[in-house]
Amino acid sequence: MTAQPDATAVPVAGAALPAARGPLSAAVLGALREDERGAVGEVFDLAEVGSADPLGEDLQLALQVCYELHYQGFDGVDPDWEWDPELLRLRGAMERSFLAALRVGIAGGGGSSDVEGVLDELLVEPVDGAGVSDYLRDHGTWWQMREYFIHRSIYHLKEADPHAWVIPRLRGTAKAALVAVEYDEFGGGRGEQVHAQLFADLLAAADLSPGYLHYLDLVPAVGLAPVNMMSLFGLHRRLRGALVGHFAAAEITTAPSARRMDAALERLGAPAACRYFFTEHIEADAVHEQVLRHDVIGDLLAREPELAADVVFGVQATGFLEDRLAEHLLGSWARDRTSLRRHHGQSLSAN
Repeated sequence: MTAQPDATAVPVAGAALPAARGPLSAAVLGALREDERGAVGEVFDLAEVGSADPLGEDLQLALQVCYELHYQGFDGVDPDWEWDPELLRLRGAMERSFLAALRVGIAGGGGSSDVEGVLDELLVEPVDGAGVSDYLRDHGTWWQMREYFIHRSIYHLKEADPHAWVIPRLRGTAKAALVAVEYDEFGGGRGEQVHAQLFADLLAAADLSPGYLHYLDLVPAVGLAPVNMMSLFGLHRRLRGALVGHFAAAEITTAPSARRMDAALERLGAPAACRYFFTEHIEADAVHEQVLRHDVIGDLLAREPELAADVVFGVQATGFLEDRLAEHLLGSWARDRTSLRRHHGQSLSAN
């Protein structure tokens, strides 16, 4: 029997190319927009990378566009750009700048190999309750919640995809256990339960577009960087430990945050589809936490103990970028300003 497509699924189509945010992204987007294949092989000016803020709008958008060529691509862009040597050379220069910024941003410059210590720290809930999910639970408005959804759409509509890159780079129990977690993330064989689809359903229920990368132009660099970090770790075999560390950090912190988000949505009278995305993560990610910590990381480090510092780096880099995003969101909302690059087309505050 041939499976029938889900009538509620978002049609498969490449996203539209975004607007440039500076010379780096303008060069990348200008090349991709060329109608003729002669643009492939274009030599990019690497000097622009050295003068760009590694966490700023221009470089983060340029990286995001380069990475997307390895996922679903863009409407009207030739698939051969994925492996264009000159574009990869430019991406490599941007990645080196980004990685250096992550290492500088981590307290003490990183370098620790205490995996158990950094994972234990993630289990300690802050006593001040000053996180984004705490704020949304206790004080957030519906327009702020919808802004949060827009920010997270860049992440959650490809939620488990970057982690899949690490599967062929693992062996034994680590591989089997990570695949088991990914199986849950991808809906346990049911398309309508794929977590990315659940977030698309959430967006539609919140009267937002469920389209893949639909809000790319609205989300600032601080929201793109965590997703770019996942792609960076996933696309480089030498950073496999960092990707596993990131995955563990995400799973360990999700369940408590999801509980707060569900409480926030209940208080705001949100549609059931909005709440379901978070309730689905509460129990699942509590289990995933243990699997990643003991079966994936435990077996990986038993085989390759030299990767301990990379695992710690992945955990710490995740915390660094998530803290920057939280500071941006809460700071904008405290001033009663949009946290997006510009106001959404619909009046968020009117809903």
